[in-house]
Amino acid sequence: MEMAQAEELDLVMIAEKADPPVCKIIDYKKFLYDQKKKQKEIAAKAQKVVIKEIRFGPQTDDHDYEFKLKHARKFLEEGAKLKSFVFFRGRSIIYKEQGELLLLRLAQDVSDLGKVEALPHLEGKRMFILIAPIKKN
Repeated sequence: MEMAQAEELDLVMIAEKADPPVCKIIDYKKFLYDQKKKQKEIAAKAQKVVIKEIRFGPQTDDHDYEFKLKHARKFLEEGAKLKSFVFFRGRSIIYKEQGELLLLRLAQDVSDLGKVEALPHLEGKRMFILIAPIKKN
């Protein structure tokens, strides 16, 4: 403790249960600052999950489908997850089967770039499918 006071630093116990206990003379405020800085760097390097959405109608035409498929492929190539849904308005809910077929067709068309995480399921007036990008080595 005298050595730490002479250098105007802090005495920090590293291993309490060791015989004799291990201590270190450091500037504790600077130590805490460095720890926070390392945590921020780790958080910045962590990969953030981006989810892109594509919306279809139950009676989407072939040209519109191809256009949206091109965007879906681009999103998966960029590494974003794809959340695609068919939105049913009014009485169009009677076309649930068409919506499901449309989503399964999309999953089939992008199967080389992504894998299906969640099969089509209906939530309210929307039918969703979730496709994650395939990791590249």
